[in-house]
Amino acid sequence: MVEELRVEETVEAVGLGIAGLADRAGTLCYSPNLPDLLGFPIGPELEDAIGVPVTVGNDATTATLGEARLGAGRGSDHFGLVTLGTGIGTGFVLDGRLVEGAHGFAGEAGHMVVDANGPAHITGHRGPWEYFASGSALGRMGRMAAGEGRFGRGLVLAGAADEVTGQHVAEALDEGDSDAASIFDGFCREVARGVASLVLVLDLERIVIGGGLADIGEPLRSGVDHHLGDQLPGAEHRPAIEVRLAELGDDAGALGVALMAAERT
Repeated sequence: MVEELRVEETVEAVGLGIAGLADRAGTLCYSPNLPDLLGFPIGPELEDAIGVPVTVGNDATTATLGEARLGAGRGSDHFGLVTLGTGIGTGFVLDGRLVEGAHGFAGEAGHMVVDANGPAHITGHRGPWEYFASGSALGRMGRMAAGEGRFGRGLVLAGAADEVTGQHVAEALDEGDSDAASIFDGFCREVARGVASLVLVLDLERIVIGGGLADIGEPLRSGVDHHLGDQLPGAEHRPAIEVRLAELGDDAGALGVALMAAERT
């Protein structure tokens, strides 16, 4: 890709967003999805291969920078991005600055435990937020409801209870199916549960929801907004938390890491 760009452009730096923990030197330190690359200095290796500086960042953190500068985070100095996909990614801007943490590992809120007695996750820990509130969780909730006779439309769309996915729940919701609406309401409650913890710790004024599930649109935004107040102690005495949908879609991470790379060059 870099060589193709060099045909017509001058490439001064490269940014790489990755689903995992990469330290400031560009070494992949942890990723459940990339176990064969743990300890691999992907940033330095790429620099040697292409001859320009390479910045490596967590994909949710880079997406946060993209939304902060160019999307739904504009105008807020205290906001959190929550990306809902196969798992949950988060990133934060506090006092107008992107939060990266001491080692560049900030933003792993999807792994925070919300039920210590809950099922084991891919990481080996029990009951993390993303087990209950990710796209994978929505599919599991749909399968459970279909298997218990509470989601007839899901059976029709998927063909069998164990074939129901989050996409089937979203499709039925869009059709106005009441069972899907009930499933989705429970899902939004789980999302709001984790969001409330983020607000309590960081005093955020805005939450931006991105990731694949953000394509559901207003039902997701309003559902999380509806349940957020119930999860916040003293909500009636707090300024309202603004809940928005992300604006940059799949481009957020690429735009954010490009900005990050440009600023570090």
